[in-house]
Amino acid sequence: MAAGMAFGNSAADASPYADEGPYGALVVHKKAGLTRRGKVAIAVAGVAVIGGGTIWFQVHSAAVAKDEKEAAALQIQMKKLELEEMRIRNEQASSDNKAAAASAEKIQAAVDKCVKDSFGQTDKGYGSPPRSAVVADCKQQYETTDGSGMQAAGNVQDAAGNAGGDGINSPALLGLVAGGGLAIAVFARKGKKADA
Repeated sequence: MAAGMAFGNSAADASPYADEGPYGALVVHKKAGLTRRGKVAIAVAGVAVIGGGTIWFQVHSAAVAKDEKEAAALQIQMKKLELEEMRIRNEQASSDNKAAAASAEKIQAAVDKCVKDSFGQTDKGYGSPPRSAVVADCKQQYETTDGSGMQAAGNVQDAAGNAGGDGINSPALLGLVAGGGLAIAVFARKGKKADA
């Protein structure tokens, strides 16, 4: 029996130690879990996270769709530019072919005229050049004045020059030189400060 307990309907002692058991004060266990306020806070936070995530996903999907449309439009525009470039190149090639054909006709006409003019000198006697030598001389004389050899050499030089890059004016090279100069200036300045 605990101290201060009475039998029957009598009131318990008003002793300060009346609630104590044999091993000290009784421990009252609270109900495990969240309070009502905590449950409401977690529910509101969950709704906010889910709602925010849904809104973010919709905005992100719209941005991705817009970027894909812009990329597709750029790709179409690039294809149009490539087709225009091919059309221009084809026109240039056809005009070059026409010019080459006209030049070849002019050269052939000049060679024929040269052979006709020089034909009177061939087979006139001993020591005169044969017809094949006259034709070869005329071809050599008129085919070198065409200038197409120089044009072909210029095209080869342009192709080789464009494949090599920008040369000494390359932005990467200029950046390296500028960075090196800046590094030298900084180290020289630090050296001055250390000496002082």
